[in-house]
Amino acid sequence: IDCGIAFHMNRKKDSFALGNKVVLAPYRPEHVERYHRWMQSAELREQTASEPLSLQEEYEMQKKWMDDTDKSTFIILSKSLYEDASFSETDSMVGDVNLFFNEPDDPALAEIEVMIAEPASRRRGLAHEALLIMMNYATEELGIRKFRAKILDSNTASLQLFQNKLNFVEVGRNAVFHEIILELPVTAALIKDKLAAVGLKADQLQWSTYFPKHDIKCRH
Repeated sequence: IDCGIAFHMNRKKDSFALGNKVVLAPYRPEHVERYHRWMQSAELREQTASEPLSLQEEYEMQKKWMDDTDKSTFIILSKSLYEDASFSETDSMVGDVNLFFNEPDDPALAEIEVMIAEPASRRRGLAHEALLIMMNYATEELGIRKFRAKILDSNTASLQLFQNKLNFVEVGRNAVFHEIILELPVTAALIKDKLAAVGLKADQLQWSTYFPKHDIKCRH
């Protein structure tokens, strides 16, 4: 991976971003148990091309993801739940969003994916906003100029999100994995326009030092 990308990714491992609907928090050990419960769903494993893991394996995977320089993972928290004092940070978890850097010959290309694991949080614009925040980060700080998504051909909700709302276009299909491959060339200005369309301004998306929610409470 490009050294500049690795440098900025390492900085973000201790940062979080605040949107209108979501908070993006780094994937930490305290998130693993709930994430593991999500991944007991065969449907979610199929949609994310994931293998079933034991809880211990899930903890090991979390550590590997934090150390990886070819992947950036953030947990999606519902902002409304996160800001409610009666909910813990893990209570606020609804999914995750990821960047993958799998093309050593093209450091300006990143694969992106999103999962909203909590059914009650789907079709409320959380995935859309989380993707845009990650895309803004990737274009502004990592120099990404093209995004790729691989989505199951049966996952109509994700296909509609990427194609109809984010304007990704189909560039191929993988018959073996039943995936549709989508891409979107981007500029920083294009991402800013997409953010504005959902009521977000890029200059308001300041990444701040991450503290677990219980630590924040202790500081009051």
